[in-house]
Order: sequence, then structure tokens, then C-alpha cells
Amino acid sequence: MLDIAEELNRWVEQGRDFAVATVVAVGGSAPRRPGAALAVDADGTAIGSVSGGCVESAVYTLCQQALEDGESVLERFGYSDDDAFAVGLTCGGIIDILITPVRVGDPVRPVIAAAVEAAADGRAAALARIVTGPADLVGRALLVHTDRSHHDGSCDGGHEGGFGAHPGLDRTVAAEATAFLDAGRTGTLEIGEQGSRCGAPLTVLVESSVPAPRMIVFGAIDFASALVRVGKFLDYHVTVCDARPVFATRARFPEADEVIVDWPHRYLERTEVDARTVLCVLTHDAKFDVPLLRLALRLPVAYVGAMGSRRTHLDRNARLREVGVTELELARLRSPIGLDLGARTPEETALSIAAEIVANRRGGSGIPLTGAHTPIHHDATSMPAGRIGSVA
Repeated sequence: MLDIAEELNRWVEQGRDFAVATVVAVGGSAPRRPGAALAVDADGTAIGSVSGGCVESAVYTLCQQALEDGESVLERFGYSDDDAFAVGLTCGGIIDILITPVRVGDPVRPVIAAAVEAAADGRAAALARIVTGPADLVGRALLVHTDRSHHDGSCDGGHEGGFGAHPGLDRTVAAEATAFLDAGRTGTLEIGEQGSRCGAPLTVLVESSVPAPRMIVFGAIDFASALVRVGKFLDYHVTVCDARPVFATRARFPEADEVIVDWPHRYLERTEVDARTVLCVLTHDAKFDVPLLRLALRLPVAYVGAMGSRRTHLDRNARLREVGVTELELARLRSPIGLDLGARTPEETALSIAAEIVANRRGGSGIPLTGAHTPIHHDATSMPAGRIGSVA
């Protein structure tokens, strides 16, 4: 649901009633991941998507019904071989969707309103909702929010809302949701009604919304301009850094979030990075690359790539060894940067780099899917055990 937070926040501010359908869990080759959402207001306006079109019409109708009767419902959609016209996923996957009414006066509305406001403002927040369990608990929500963030990506904060059941339940779910938030994860957890293994079993969906990950591009060259555009398309917060003020200008990089004039290693020393940050070194000049990569390869970031020919790569590695970079640290370096796409132009090269970043992030192999027997999606969330039916 937090993936459509900006639109939902406007609906809340306008006082609209709406119902929101959220993907809880998927199995097989389902098109959308947990947390993806579709919302329908009282006038029939729809935003978002839960399946890329396969089951949108059926979910739209369920949202309208939830607005009328005020009840949450959990529905499972899958592929049906018996009826080619049945509502289901043509890709053969399975998807569980929670539909929740969010009307003025509903107890859950203030919590959801706070969650979408935080996500729309770019603040870290995690929304926990009970999706299976006793009928009086299903649909209730708890929000974990942050007051400040640390250099390692962890957060401090509190929570609001709750489940109104055993006091230990709120404490346990808040702690679990905080862990999900620190990892930037969305998914489900199984827990007892009393906040431990005791009591009736509950399934809780935790949706995390975290600020955009950082992409820092070192080297204000024409390839960097193309990479900035691709980075923004992938929802990164993009910074360009170069020591040369004549090249590092806002006019040359209008789509970058920041343009910094500084020596690359000095900037990297003073800026904040975390486990989602990607560093793209396009300078291919030893006086910039060596001090920068010596630092970068020792930081807990997601990706470090450096541009240059294979000759440049070998020379750069030798220079890095001379300044104390270990073989284990060098093994982290993606160089020459990017996947082998036969790229020539800056735009093609940017696509090559972005493809490697995505493959690294998602665990992809980078090989063609045609003829391969590898999974299409490498980060699928497993379905809860047993069949999930409708709940009210």
C-alpha cells in the first residue's frame, strides 16, 4: 500500500473514503510483489495495481464491496486450467490479496493515514496489519515510525495504533516491524495472539517504506549524464561528484538530486552511505580512482563499480594493491563496470551498468532468460502454509 502513498495521502487530506487491496503473499511467477496495492474510492476512482491486469477487475469489485459493508477480506487468486475465462493469473502464479476499507470514522484510518503521510514525505515507516487470525483482530494496524536514522541505516522511533489484544502483541509486532524496517523489507510473519508462541496464530503483513537508496556517480562525464537518468528511473537518489567545477554543474546534470564539487574520496569520507548505496566510478583517472576505491571497497555498500578498459582495470588493481587494498576487498569491485551488452553509446553503457546493479541487487545471473532454467524472479516471498480463505 505504501507504494501508492502519495495518491492515498491526497485522498486522506480530501476526506475521501476508500478501500485498499494489498498483495500479502505470492507463489510462483506472480507479477507483483507483497506490498503492491490497488485502491478504489467511493466515486469509483482507482489507483495502483496488484497484478498488472490479470485480476484487477475482480479486486476492484471487492474493494467496492468492502466500502459498502465495512469488512476486510482476504482472497486468493490462482491459475485455473478448467475455465480459460476464470479470474486468475495467466502467468500461473498464486497471489493473496487483503482488501481493507478505510472510511472516515473507521478505527484503522488514523493509523493508515499516518503511514501514507510518512511514506509520501519520504520518512521511514513500517505498517503492520493482521491478515489472518481472530475476526476481531483482522485488519487492525500498527505503525512503526522513525525519529532519526543512523549511518548504518538503522533507525530510532516509536509506534502508534495497535491491535487492542494482549499487550505483549503490540510490543512484539513493533519490534519485528522495526527489524523489517531496518532491512527495508516487506513480508509476513507468524506470531501468537499474545505476542509469543502462545494463543491463536496470527499472520501479520509488514510493509516497509524507506527513503530512496543512494546512487553516487563519480566523474562528471557524458556517460554520467546518461547514468543519472537511468538511476532516477530506477528510483535512486542520485548524486554526481567531480573535483572539476567546470564539468560538475547543475546545467549539465539537471536530473541529478545533487551535484557536488569536491575530490571524490573527500566527499565519500563525509557523506552518509548504507547497505543499499551504489557507487559508480566513471573517472578512470588514477589520481581520483585509487584514493576513492581504497575507501569505497571498505564501506558496507551494495555495489562498487569502476569504468575503464581491461588494461586500465589491471593497472588500477595493481595501484590499489600498492596502497594496501586486499584481494578480498578487490573481489568486491565490479570492473570493467556493467554487463556485456555490446554497449557503445552513453545511454547503452548506462543501461549496461544499471543491469548489473539490478542483477547484483536481486541475485540475477545476467544471462538471457531464453533457454535458461533459472527463476525469473529471485526474491519471491513464499506463500503461507495452507490455503487462505476469506475473513471478515
